[in-house]
Amino acid sequence: MDTQLKTFLCVCETLNFTRAAQQLFLTQPAVSQHIQALEKRYGQPLFCRRGRILALTPAGRTLAAYARLLQNDEALLEKKMQDCHHGSHRITFGVTMTIGEYGIAGPVARYLRAHPDVDLTIVFGNTQELLQQLEQGNLAFALVEGYYPPEPYDHLLFRLEPFVPVCAAGHVFRREPVLCRDLLSERLLIREPGSGTRNILERNLALQGLSLSQFAHRLQIGNMHALIQLLVRDCGLTFLYRIAVEKEIADGRVRLLSLQDFSMVHSFDFIWPKNSIFAPEFRNLCEELKADSADEFQADDARCDTGNADQMRKCQAFAEQDYTGNGRADDADSRPDGIGRPQRETPQCQIQEDKTRHKAANGND
Repeated sequence: MDTQLKTFLCVCETLNFTRAAQQLFLTQPAVSQHIQALEKRYGQPLFCRRGRILALTPAGRTLAAYARLLQNDEALLEKKMQDCHHGSHRITFGVTMTIGEYGIAGPVARYLRAHPDVDLTIVFGNTQELLQQLEQGNLAFALVEGYYPPEPYDHLLFRLEPFVPVCAAGHVFRREPVLCRDLLSERLLIREPGSGTRNILERNLALQGLSLSQFAHRLQIGNMHALIQLLVRDCGLTFLYRIAVEKEIADGRVRLLSLQDFSMVHSFDFIWPKNSIFAPEFRNLCEELKADSADEFQADDARCDTGNADQMRKCQAFAEQDYTGNGRADDADSRPDGIGRPQRETPQCQIQEDKTRHKAANGND
C-alpha cells in the first residue's frame, strides 16, 4: 500500500499527528507532509479541527473507508500468494456465539466434504468483536446475529430465527405474565455488552418503553452455555434465539413465555466488506454455506410464521423504520425479505420517536 495512505490510516486511528509519528517511527513534519500530499492529490481537506480535537472531513471519511478496504484486500492477497506457494487454500471467517454454537456445524461439515482441500478457521466472538475483526482485515466474512452498520458491508441472509422469552419449566410466577412489563419483578439473565442477543433485546424493550435497568435483578453472563445452564436451574428468565434452547424445550426443562406484546423473528446474516475485490468469492462461499443449510432449517423457518402474526409484523416494522429515513447517518433501504437491515446502535432520540409514534410506552426508561 502507498506509504502516504498508511500514514493517513494511522492518523485516522490516533487522531493525533504526534502519536501517529511515534507509531510509524517518523517525524511529525513527515506525517504532516504525507497528509498534505494526499490533500493535494485529491483536492480535498482530509482533516479539520474542532477546537483542539482533530476530526475527519467527509472526504477524509470516504478516503479512510476505501483505504482500509485496500489495506485489507492487500493483506488477503498476500495470504493467497502464500497459499499458492504451499499448495493450500485457507479461509478464516467469524461467527457470533448463538449461530456458531447451534447452527453452523452442519453447513460447514457439508462444505468440507465438498471441498476437502480447504482449511477453515472459524473465529467466535460477539457482533461488535467480529465487526472490529472485519475492519482490521482479519476475517474474510462473518455470520452475525446482531446489529451492524449497512454502509461498509454487503450481506446475504442466512436464515430467520424466532427470538423468544423463556424460563425454567418449573418456574413459578406470582402471576402468569401477559406483557413484557409483567416480568420486571424477575431476575433477567443477559449477555455482555456488544452481544447481538443483548442488543436486540435492548432495542425491543425500548419499543415497549422499558429498559434492562427496570428489571428487579440482572445477571450478566458472557457465555451462552453458562446462561442456559443457569436458566435451566431457574436462576432467572431470559430472551434469546429459540435455536439455542430447542433441546431444553423439547425435553421439558425450559418453557416458552407467551407475551401479548413480544413476538419477533430476527435475521442471521453473512456480511463481508463492500467493494472488496474478493467480494464475488465471499458471496459464492456464503451462498454455498446457505444452500447447505436449507434442508436442515426448512422446518425451523416454518416456526417463524407461528405465534401472534400482528405483533411479529410490528416488530419487523419497528426494525425497518430504524434503517430507513429519519435523517440518520446509517440510513439504508429496507431489505426485500421485510426484515430491517441491522445497525450498530439506536440513538436515544430515535427510541423516543419510535415510542411516541407507536404509542408503545407505558412508562419511562
